[in-house]
Amino acid sequence: MPRRHVAIAVLVALTWGVNFVVLHVGLESFPPLLFTGLRFALVALLIPFVPRPGVAVKWVIAVGLFMSAGQHAFVTLGLHEGMPAGLASLVLQLQAAFTIGFAVLLLGERPRRAQLLGGAIALGGIAIIAAGRGSHIPLGALLLTIGGACSWGVGNVAARRATSPNPLGLLVWSSLVPPLPLFSLSAIFERGEVVALDTSGLLALAYVVVLSTVGGFGAWVWLLRQHPASTVAPFTLLVPVFGIASAWLLLSETPSASELLGAGVVLVGIAFTLGLTVPGRASRTPTSTPLRRARRLWGTARP
Repeated sequence: MPRRHVAIAVLVALTWGVNFVVLHVGLESFPPLLFTGLRFALVALLIPFVPRPGVAVKWVIAVGLFMSAGQHAFVTLGLHEGMPAGLASLVLQLQAAFTIGFAVLLLGERPRRAQLLGGAIALGGIAIIAAGRGSHIPLGALLLTIGGACSWGVGNVAARRATSPNPLGLLVWSSLVPPLPLFSLSAIFERGEVVALDTSGLLALAYVVVLSTVGGFGAWVWLLRQHPASTVAPFTLLVPVFGIASAWLLLSETPSASELLGAGVVLVGIAFTLGLTVPGRASRTPTSTPLRRARRLWGTARP
């Protein structure tokens, strides 16, 4: 990967790391589903100024459902239910392992053994965090954040498979997908929650729309177009570094010993994939019928 692309990936990681603190601030003014729906409704306002993504509608819907709606709804719900912002920034990076797994199943990419080992180690780190979590980290909040990582992994593969000639267009046009289901769910489950519009809430909404979504995900989708999904994903190793640091500085979050141990194991696991990922050739081993059907759906099945 060229140095310029590496610099872009690092800048995206910084933006997303700080984003968890910003989400924490925003959720003091908005319920989680409404906040996430507003985020993408505002991004969708850019449609008149952005060319069409130039890909099949199914890829626009897949990116909108998984990379946008699913990932962010799960994460904001997790934060709302008590997940610390710094720890959420770490747990979400399981998306690297999920991305590699889905890339193998749906795109036929062939990871190295170090990548598979790294994914297993990272999952072990999450198990340590789950086993040693204090009462301040509800299990449901942890599971919601893991769900966000899984959804992001599917979205990464969808964006990679789409190979849109206009990545920003893919991001903006796919933002049409999240508002309807998120606003509908908000109307059902968040009816009694109060929206407290203030300067901090509006600034938080502006940050997640302009910097995190349009800037960060626009660059992320562009990188996925340039490089294999399994090469781009490990750069999010830096997100928890920025996330935990900003949460410590701005929210006074101090992780427990078990959280630090689990975090270290997760970082080691993800580090196994950093710099070791290469575009792989699909395995020549015959696949099962369900797997072949899944690859055919994604347009990657062998004849």
